[in-house]
Amino acid sequence: MSKKRVRIYTGFERFWHWTQAVLVLFLAFTGFEIHGSYTFFGFREAVRYHNIAAYLLIVLVVFAIFWHFTTGEWRQYVPTREKLRAQLEYYLFGIFRNAPHPAKKTTLSKLNPLQRLTYFGLKVVLFPLVVTSGLLYMFYRYPSRYGVEAINIESLEWIALAHTLGAFLLMAFLIVHLYMTTTGETVFSNLRAMITGYEEVEEPAAPTPSTAEAKQT
Repeated sequence: MSKKRVRIYTGFERFWHWTQAVLVLFLAFTGFEIHGSYTFFGFREAVRYHNIAAYLLIVLVVFAIFWHFTTGEWRQYVPTREKLRAQLEYYLFGIFRNAPHPAKKTTLSKLNPLQRLTYFGLKVVLFPLVVTSGLLYMFYRYPSRYGVEAINIESLEWIALAHTLGAFLLMAFLIVHLYMTTTGETVFSNLRAMITGYEEVEEPAAPTPSTAEAKQT
């Protein structure tokens, strides 16, 4: 098979990806300071910056949802069982044996089956958990005149635990994601694709005249 350089990621996808990464990392940095892990901005400023970054992330998520549904790109994240086992075996064993990748990347299928499942969970479960728990923690009875008192939550402890759990899971995903970016054709090929938008993908070789004639007969 020959290789062809095609644009896999649009400008908005790259903007969304890198902006989201910066905001999530900044939220983690300020969040750990709020929990008392270290001192950098100071508690009060860390809370303020954390809240600002949270609002920016929510705005970005809203735009991303709108873009995915208007362009039809949401279909990229629909989980499938096709080649799911083969993909898992590839990551566990095949990748260390230089085995061929079971799922070929195209503009219509950018994610392999395991990525689809992971990103689906990220978007449908993990991000909603972090955002919802964060908003409840921010606005429940604070400030009092805007408090969501109708929910009648006795304590913020479970909300705080849910938000912290979501944050740790998000950091775990980020660590695995960073490792997976190095598993492309070269260490930096996946990273380069997310910067430039272009990637070298395999395309089937053109049939020879004899093959074409055989198909016609």
